[in-house]
Amino acid sequence: MEVGSQKLEDGSQKLEDGSRKIEEVQSEVVVETIVTTSEIEKTENLQPTTQNLQPTTTQPTVSALSMSSIRAKKEMMEAQKGVVKEVAHFPTEAFTETEMLDFWFKYAQRLNDKGLMIMASLLRISDPKLDGFNIVYELPNEGSKIDFEKEKNELLGYLRGHLHNHEISIEVIVNENVKSKVAFTAHDKFNRLNEINPNLEELKRMFDLEL
Repeated sequence: MEVGSQKLEDGSQKLEDGSRKIEEVQSEVVVETIVTTSEIEKTENLQPTTQNLQPTTTQPTVSALSMSSIRAKKEMMEAQKGVVKEVAHFPTEAFTETEMLDFWFKYAQRLNDKGLMIMASLLRISDPKLDGFNIVYELPNEGSKIDFEKEKNELLGYLRGHLHNHEISIEVIVNENVKSKVAFTAHDKFNRLNEINPNLEELKRMFDLEL
């Protein structure tokens, strides 16, 4: 009996020793598995990912407003291609000095009929000369030049219209040696004085004066 009991005890001891070895082996397997898993994770972290390897590029963004503006500008340019710009063409017909003198003195007479005696007289002081489309006119002093310049634009408009040439210009030169060719009559003198003093016309009617 004692021998059987001893064998049982030896068997139990062997079982315990086997169980202990199995547990130790399992522990080693678990530890090794944990270490291996940890190393794999570290290795994966060290490996470059496809996302990291891709180069970063900046794509320009175009807003809808910009595209709309470009499209509108393009449409406007296309529309302008079909527009024919109207260019004003003013007449530049040739004329002679004789024709110019004819309308020059007609204008002087027109002013005379309106009672604008100062300018009418200035236009008759000398004969204007034609140089291309430029009219050169000489006056005896600066005072007469200033009076002439005040009315020159209306004279220019008259000549350009009647001679059909919008390139006509007038150049005024002061020449103290110019002698007036105007034959002042008593009527001319009275009109000149009447411009200075309008009361002369009333005196003329009052006394029934004849010139």
